Amino acid sequence: MSTLPEVVHVRQTPEWAALVAHHQQVGEVHLRQLFAEDPERADRYVGQVGDLTVDWSKHRVTDETFRLLIAAAEAVHLPEWIEAMWSGAPVNSTERRSVLHVALRQPRTNSLVVDGVDVVREVHDVLDRMVGFADQVRSGAWLGHRGTPITNIVNIGIGGSDLGPAMACDALRAYADPRLTIRFVSNIDGDELWEATHDLDPAETLFVVSSKTFTTIETITNAASARRWLLGGLGLAAGSPAANNAVSRHFVAVSTNVGAVTDFGIDPANMFGFWDWVGGRYSVDSAIGLSLMVAIGPDQFGQFLGGFHTVDEHMRTEQLATNIPVLLGLLGVWYREFFGAETHAVLPYSHYLAKLPAYLQQLDMESNGKSVRRDGTPVDGPTGPVVWGTPGTNGQHAYYQLLHQGTSLVPADLIGFAHPAHDLGDHHDLLLANLLAQAEALAFGKTAGEVAAEGTDTDLVTHRTFPGNRPTTTILAPTLTPAVLGQLVALHEHRVFTEGVLWGINSFDQWGVELGKVLAGRIVHELTSDAPVPAGHDSSTARLIDQLRAERGRGPG
Repeated sequence: MSTLPEVVHVRQTPEWAALVAHHQQVGEVHLRQLFAEDPERADRYVGQVGDLTVDWSKHRVTDETFRLLIAAAEAVHLPEWIEAMWSGAPVNSTERRSVLHVALRQPRTNSLVVDGVDVVREVHDVLDRMVGFADQVRSGAWLGHRGTPITNIVNIGIGGSDLGPAMACDALRAYADPRLTIRFVSNIDGDELWEATHDLDPAETLFVVSSKTFTTIETITNAASARRWLLGGLGLAAGSPAANNAVSRHFVAVSTNVGAVTDFGIDPANMFGFWDWVGGRYSVDSAIGLSLMVAIGPDQFGQFLGGFHTVDEHMRTEQLATNIPVLLGLLGVWYREFFGAETHAVLPYSHYLAKLPAYLQQLDMESNGKSVRRDGTPVDGPTGPVVWGTPGTNGQHAYYQLLHQGTSLVPADLIGFAHPAHDLGDHHDLLLANLLAQAEALAFGKTAGEVAAEGTDTDLVTHRTFPGNRPTTTILAPTLTPAVLGQLVALHEHRVFTEGVLWGINSFDQWGVELGKVLAGRIVHELTSDAPVPAGHDSSTARLIDQLRAERGRGPG
């Protein structure tokens, strides 16, 4: 296995010192001035990758900014880190694992040998099994316990085992088989499982249980309750031969734990595996996407993978100066480090991308929400931002006030499509007009002089002035297809990786999620116990446990 490049503290390099000096010169320069002084800016700060047109001209940067940012990226060996990831080096250093989500979307004709194993061949072996299963369900050949075809798919997972396929199924709803109902359950809150199942026919429902270890408490609790729902609805006694047959026909697993899957009652032949080199938030294009493949069909799923691969090849082969994911990552570092931008907004002007901000929230915040560098030392500056957002025109009537006139600088991505999935007259023109208008207004604002010239009352001028100089990236594509969605996701995956390399952190572990899970495993037993709350909790937690015990003892209402 390949070795990792040297870890360089970017803030200790001459390249970083040059960036600090440069920011002191250009940090307050307004976008109005930048556009006025550089008429070709809009033609130069735009690029194409696959079907995506990416415009970064409305950012507070110059050619010199990019030259210095690229020099900093070279100082921390970003090209070598890119090659290390593709070659199977243990880029996830704290878990000593390769990071090979890029192998999930390589063509069958490619080969990538890591530790003597051709991982691309293994990927396509699993994909072939997924295709066979999806074809059976979609054709009606897969029959439930009572001999009826499956019409309902309920995906049970959490985190990356839910956010990815749920987001993609929503995004690609226009491509889904209308005869199928696809739902997702992730929360341990039983109300979500009830909502997902209460109006379904158990005889026509199949559950996809997605958990790498098949021990994730939320997923296994929901799966066990779904099994009870199924057997109850079919009138079968748990443990009976008929019940065991029903479970094997109505449950499949996406996991690597054959023993636990078998113990649950799922036929191992209906278990679809993946690998420890696939992080959960990078797994929608693995077997975790099984529900998506059933929904949109294997051919469209193949287009989805092809979209990822298009951006992968761009990321790996393009020089840094024209590498779009790299440039977006460098812009992210620029604003986080030098402008104190603590958040980043994702604003899709598309109803079908409503779940994209939540998906990118996990991708970015679980990857780069770190305060320790690869070498175990504390970071000496900020790392990943808080990511948030909703579909654009909804947000305009909610939080855009803060984006335009608030005191926080919030860089934003605005995402739109030339053609809608469904043409309803002037709706889409209005949608696109809003996207373009918001990007223009955020960048250039409205001066006090312009407001006064409109005859505005003097005492209202300051209230109606827009400072502008708020940076945005505009991402456009012809239409939202499976391939375009794959390109969008890969673009952000590689942007996040670029930022992590600059900050010297491991973007592929997530130790921060563990402590709360361990404590919850302890507290769940204490909530149902009659014994005094054990020592070891703080006084607040102990009192809250006592309060919940008392409330639950009184019953609801």
